[in-house]
Amino acid sequence: MKNQIMLITYGDSLGKNLNEMEEVLEKHYKDAIGNVHVLPFFPSSADRGFAPMRYDMVDEKFGNFSDLERIGKKYGLMYDFMVNHISAHSPYYLDFKKNKDNSQYKDLFIRYKEFWENGEPTPEQVDKIYKRKPKAPYVNLEFDDGTVEKIWCTFGEEQIDLDVEKQITREFIKKTLQDMCRQGASMIRLDAFAYAIKKPDSSCFFIEPEMWDLLYDIEKITKEYGVEILPEIHEHYSIQMKIADKGFWVYDFALPMLVLHTLYKHDGKRLKHWLDICPRKQMTTLDTHDGIGVVDVVDLLTQEEIDDTKELLYSKGANVKKKYSSEEYNNLDIYQINCTYYSALGNRDDAYLLARAIQFFAPGIPQVYYVGMLAGENDLELLESTKEGRNINRHYYSIAEVDKNMERKIVSDLKKLMIFRNQCPAFDGECHCDASGHKLVIKRVGTGATAILEADLETYEFTINILENGTSYQLEF
Repeated sequence: MKNQIMLITYGDSLGKNLNEMEEVLEKHYKDAIGNVHVLPFFPSSADRGFAPMRYDMVDEKFGNFSDLERIGKKYGLMYDFMVNHISAHSPYYLDFKKNKDNSQYKDLFIRYKEFWENGEPTPEQVDKIYKRKPKAPYVNLEFDDGTVEKIWCTFGEEQIDLDVEKQITREFIKKTLQDMCRQGASMIRLDAFAYAIKKPDSSCFFIEPEMWDLLYDIEKITKEYGVEILPEIHEHYSIQMKIADKGFWVYDFALPMLVLHTLYKHDGKRLKHWLDICPRKQMTTLDTHDGIGVVDVVDLLTQEEIDDTKELLYSKGANVKKKYSSEEYNNLDIYQINCTYYSALGNRDDAYLLARAIQFFAPGIPQVYYVGMLAGENDLELLESTKEGRNINRHYYSIAEVDKNMERKIVSDLKKLMIFRNQCPAFDGECHCDASGHKLVIKRVGTGATAILEADLETYEFTINILENGTSYQLEF
């Protein structure tokens, strides 16, 4: 995986398919993007790709594997594997529904009657489960013979959990990962990884040591193909630190809230602390296809600071309301706020460009979500038409819309910053941060080059000075 900007996008968000996405990148972002995370492009029954029915083909609305192979010759590609679940409309689950105990796939799924001692969890056991909806995690499956059973389901009803401790599931995981490696993946993101292991009388979230066994087994499979893995976990930052300590890639999901706090309060001391201690082998984010995570920053900000940052987001942000992250808009994840990052900063060009500069100077490989790459505002029209909170940050851009956005100064300035981040060798080295009052300084020192970001957190003005091969210059916008 190149130490260059990674774009996060759906297959139909920059143009209507993979072919048009490639056209956009080649026309506008050839030097600004080094890697692309193509969000789930497999046939899916829900959650915009995250309820995959199968992994052996590309959804025809996006294109096919030959498109990905072609794109992969120019960019490092990251694919998603949903370790925890598969679609309720997958051939495996439908066969189980039809044939029940005679199904060859029955062991893929977690049946309540077999998992719990008495076929049902006690109220105390339910309370221990780390869950994303306000009830025990299950769906009632009505088999074709008319009988009904509870089957484990952590997320939406189209996302049925897999029993990763069964042999048939491990074989399914191995084959799927091998196919992805052969089909052009440079890195595979393990979606919802921490939910994969379930044990009675536990949180059923990041259960040790079994989670490590699963992670090492997956690493062994992909390593044969030179493909790396990235576990996706939204939780306390200490979990990311534990994973990083074992040499794996991790996400920096703490950075989005820390940067908002820094810019809202004009104070960089919390950010400095995190940049001093954060993993170096990480993917940094400000925005993703989900909301802005809150739980990831617990103890890096005090609870008062977290609450204050959330309130400031709603007061300073543009066209964002608390209800957009509520059950009214189909959002049951209390740990995320639905808003584009540009709108979280009040659609202010200066604050937004500084936020990206901070991200690019932080340790790790920066990921830039496609809406953020185009400094996109909250899409209230899509939000209201779907009543899906996360769609506020999932606008569909036509090629013509992208062309028009490229005329905006903030978009061209961000592109210039992205190209600089990709090409300057200072970012292959160390990171040092100082914060005093409303002044923030981040220095990156690599082989033969040093880059220094100096920012005023009150005015949002900043400079980037570079010393490379004995020549000094300033990045101009």
